[in-house]
Amino acid sequence: MAIRQTLPESRQLDLLGGGIASTEVHRLFFALMPDEATRAELTAVAEGLRVSRPRLRARWIHPSRYHATLKFLGDHAALRPDMVDGAIAAAAQVRAAPFDWSLDRVDSFRGREPPCVLRSDEVPVPMQQLWHALGQALVLAGQGAPRERSFTPHVTLAYSHGTMLQPLAIEPLAWRVAEFVLVHSVVGQGGYQILGRWSLAD
Repeated sequence: MAIRQTLPESRQLDLLGGGIASTEVHRLFFALMPDEATRAELTAVAEGLRVSRPRLRARWIHPSRYHATLKFLGDHAALRPDMVDGAIAAAAQVRAAPFDWSLDRVDSFRGREPPCVLRSDEVPVPMQQLWHALGQALVLAGQGAPRERSFTPHVTLAYSHGTMLQPLAIEPLAWRVAEFVLVHSVVGQGGYQILGRWSLAD
């Protein structure tokens, strides 16, 4: 069940090459990214919530930013090449098979702006295995000790202004997970940059 690694044609060396510190906050994480069909279904769920919860004051996430975080690698003053290379080396060691993830409930987590999320009642065993394997690979690659003891995969749809939603069952949304990616973003600047992509293989 080998994982094939592919990288963008450009590693954006102007961004990564110097690792120059600035006032920007650089975020690095591994994630599951939906394909276009799944993204459209996620968008439909968000739109349904807007209509059914007209009093919900929230900051809605743009559909282009929908994802499920696998491993958060931190916020940094600069994105160092050695940190990126270490994460890529770890991901290349992971072996996992594709799997189906059924998202069947809308929920909230506590926080200053409680996130409105889409999640599943049960986490698929292959997803747990992928999360664990990636965490172990990061440790072996010298990327620090595992930060999380548990895993609650979810897709954030919005951040509410102080109001937590009650859990709400929805018609299950099927997501066929066939790859994971390494993502870089600059906090507050919108888009994501994919630094690495690994296919899950039977």
